[in-house]
Amino acid sequence: MRFTIAIDGPAAAGKGTISKGVAAHFGFAHLDTGLLYRAVGRRTLLGEQPKTAALALLPEDLNRDDLRTAEVAQAASRVAVVPEVRAALLDFQRAFARRAGGAVLDGRDIGTVICPNAEAKLFVTASAEVRAERRYLELTGNGSQVTRDQVLADVKERDARDMERSEAPLKPALDAVTIDTSSLSITDALRLAIEQIQLKISVAG
Repeated sequence: MRFTIAIDGPAAAGKGTISKGVAAHFGFAHLDTGLLYRAVGRRTLLGEQPKTAALALLPEDLNRDDLRTAEVAQAASRVAVVPEVRAALLDFQRAFARRAGGAVLDGRDIGTVICPNAEAKLFVTASAEVRAERRYLELTGNGSQVTRDQVLADVKERDARDMERSEAPLKPALDAVTIDTSSLSITDALRLAIEQIQLKISVAG
């Protein structure tokens, strides 16, 4: 079975958690494409040029435990606007998407650019304030010294950069189902996602 599920959305909307839950429910492979850009971003913080970092990316780069910091997140957003970086990572993502057994990919341009023909597409979003609070709790829980105002400013800055970039801007695909998690529990959001995807699977036969 080859069935691709594309899940897009802004930072801290819950798309990663939903994607992992969906993959586990259906027994599909999962790829957090944001990790690709975080890994490239981390390498640029060490002095590498974005294109060079993308071309030199290794599987072990995705398994590092320092990819979830605020600094790396901002670096990831910066390298994501570089066309050469996106091109270097395109083939890897598309090959993963068509693997046997089904695949779930989450990111910002999966349904619009990477996998425009995905059998199921979701756009997971939430208000900037809700997403900033989630991110603040995550960061402070990991020991980061940040304020709520700083995190909200970072979220809004990243949203603007992601949505306004000329190369693959963040936006829902025309045929994507939008799930707003602002007032939803993880359980309810995941249930809605599974219901929508199950409908697509049933149609695909």
